[in-house]
Amino acid sequence: MTPLALEMISARLRAWQFPERIDGVVGIASGGVVPAALAAHQLGVGMRVIALNYRDEKNEPRHAEPVLLGSAPDLGAWKRVLLVDDVWVSGKSWRAARALLPENIEVLPFVMKGKVDFALIGDIDGCVMWPWKTYPAAE
Repeated sequence: MTPLALEMISARLRAWQFPERIDGVVGIASGGVVPAALAAHQLGVGMRVIALNYRDEKNEPRHAEPVLLGSAPDLGAWKRVLLVDDVWVSGKSWRAARALLPENIEVLPFVMKGKVDFALIGDIDGCVMWPWKTYPAAE
């Protein structure tokens, strides 16, 4: 696994060209909460969380489809939001979260890592160690 420094992530966020007129950020829990908070802070907008469960700690699917835990967030008057996750693997979690948000809201994707145009980190292959997570000691 490649360890990532918060300083590197912050520098990339500062340089990222976010879409204009974003009213708020929605983070897909649990992996997307810290990335969403970082993006919301960078944009100076509010944040909500939508809790889905799909993958386990080893990044393997634990359900056939993502499962909603709790309820979808109330977005109030937001009309254009950034839907944020940590990693884009198959897009299943993102699409499931999008389907749970109001249809009349424009929802734009953003992830920390993946091989997609809207990923902050697309140049590092394999798994990474996020600076905000704890990892078991190597045996």
